[in-house]
Amino acid sequence: MAGLSRTLGVFGGFVAVVGAAFYPIYFRPLLLPEEYKKQQSINRAGIVQEDIQPAGLKVWSDPFGRK
Repeated sequence: MAGLSRTLGVFGGFVAVVGAAFYPIYFRPLLLPEEYKKQQSINRAGIVQEDIQPAGLKVWSDPFGRK
């Protein structure tokens, strides 16, 4: 019985670590899109897309926009 508890503890710890790593990368932007839209507009201020976009590639689009 102690082996089962240990296995579940190790597995649960692994799942917790992976979940904690994915939260700021994936889930937080999904939950707070306004904050990330504001940051994107600040970061992209003054950038002319046509000047830095290689010919033939799709121009940047809003990553938060829904299709």
